This record gives sequence, structure tokens and C-alpha cells, in this order.
Amino acid sequence: MGRRLGRITALYRDGFREMRLGRRLWKVILIKLVVIYLLGRCFFPDYLRVNFASDKARADSVLAALTRPAR
Repeated sequence: MGRRLGRITALYRDGFREMRLGRRLWKVILIKLVVIYLLGRCFFPDYLRVNFASDKARADSVLAALTRPAR
């Protein structure tokens, strides 16, 4: 089991070490995720914290939204 795990680890380690295009693509993916996260934080504020004063009011609002019957 330990030998097999070592071989699998070596396979991934060597594969990532030899990547050229893949590294660039991973960088692009990470940059896009950070940008999407930051834009989401700017344009979609935390409505539950802004609109409800207590945890109970927030919980009741979420429960009502999740259990509302479908149209």
C-alpha cells in the first residue's frame, strides 16, 4: 500500500513539475476565480446581514425561502 501511494505521489509530482502549458492555464484559472470572487463581493453584498438584525430573523427568512412551494 505504501509503495503504491509513493508511486502515485511521484507520478503527480513529476507530472506537475514537467508541465509548461498547464502551469499557465492553472494561473489563468486561479486569476479568474479571484476576479469572480471579488466582483461577487462588490456587486452582491450580504443581504441577510444587512436586512435582518438577529440570527433568528435570518434563520426564519431562509427557512421560509427554502420551504416556499413551487409555482
